[in-house]
Amino acid sequence: MQTLIHHATIINEGKKFTGSVLIENDVIVSIIEGSGVVAADESIDARGLLLLPGVIDDQVHFRDPGLTHKGDIYTESKAAVAGGVTSYMEMPNTIPQTVTIDLLEEKYNRASEVSFANYSFYMGATNHNIEEILKADPAKVCGIKCFMGSSTGNMLVEGEGLETLFKNAHMLVATHCEEESIVKANREKWFEKYGENVPVECHPLIRSEEACYASTSKAVNLSEKYGTRLHVLHLSTAREMELFQAGEICDKNITAEVCVHHLWFEQNDYAKKGNRIKWNPAIKTSEDKLALRKALSEGKIDVVATDHAPHTWAEKQNSYFKAPSGGPLVQHSLIAMLELAKQGVFTYDFIVEKMCHSPARLFKINKRGYIREGYKADLVLVDPNTKQTVEKDNVFYKCRWSPFEGETFSHRVTHTFVNGNLVYHAGLFSEIHKGERLIFDR
Repeated sequence: MQTLIHHATIINEGKKFTGSVLIENDVIVSIIEGSGVVAADESIDARGLLLLPGVIDDQVHFRDPGLTHKGDIYTESKAAVAGGVTSYMEMPNTIPQTVTIDLLEEKYNRASEVSFANYSFYMGATNHNIEEILKADPAKVCGIKCFMGSSTGNMLVEGEGLETLFKNAHMLVATHCEEESIVKANREKWFEKYGENVPVECHPLIRSEEACYASTSKAVNLSEKYGTRLHVLHLSTAREMELFQAGEICDKNITAEVCVHHLWFEQNDYAKKGNRIKWNPAIKTSEDKLALRKALSEGKIDVVATDHAPHTWAEKQNSYFKAPSGGPLVQHSLIAMLELAKQGVFTYDFIVEKMCHSPARLFKINKRGYIREGYKADLVLVDPNTKQTVEKDNVFYKCRWSPFEGETFSHRVTHTFVNGNLVYHAGLFSEIHKGERLIFDR
């Protein structure tokens, strides 16, 4: 089966050109610059559309198993492909927690049955499961997730357990960094003042810059002490940027991620958005947001992801301490970043670099993340001239809400291909084919 996408504006590896891509089965077999075309079983006229590699999101929470009233692999991967995300890496704080090889493989089996996108799952770290962690195959598992701050599903690793993990880890360790003792003290301070009615505007004061910096510093120091391959997730403060260096990903032993919500929202938005933008780590000041954008542009931060973490609308209506942190993002991450390009913050090719190419290099994913001959045909077509307003009736998350509700974006995802299969087109989905397990060249 051959499919030709022709006359598209292709954005790939720092270049922008008009051309065509020929797909045969699940692989890109030819890239044709200019107006030339070749025969194919099916063809898509992509005049006026951008053709990008599929987005690779290295941090999502799809809530499956055990928390499936919030979301599940089927619904959230469906939303992902509607947003141009063709591969994801999912977190272990489910019920039960993914802290054994058997439980890890159960998630892989489930994804093989229902996931629209390609997938990998982190092995979760605890204070006592290093023997299980060492059973994970680095070629088939994206990494080890270590919570250095408590979040949804308490998997806090500290003290001797943290030292043991960093000393023995045989693959990338991805960390959530917030110093729990500082967060606890701040929580008690604000509870004493407000009781249960703490304003959500206090969230970045409770999960503070100090808490983030202290924990991230600890992770960096442990990585340097033991030579551990470290990837720090969802950075949120200007101060943390001094801990990272610019450079080529493949030359780094310590890499960093920023999430879309930390690049888009700022502290003043809590007054309007409330718990809808309550994440851990917290969205902080406008100065922090600008510093994160700058660090991303300079190469201190390596990838952009979402920390997609759905909760029900009812759960989010609770008072501050009872409302869970996190929100859904995978359907709108790419178009939000493209909106920042329209605003002049970034460029199209830079966004492709940070959302597609860089995750593939950072995790050493086999033959994905680029529009290259011989690579898997994970591709996205985007209309840069059709506006869309985010509303409850056009989101695909199980929770049926978005922190972007009311936002009008100037780009729209029209087609998403996963392994050469057109899985999403103009609001419709194909459920014939499923995504594949990601393989890593390590």
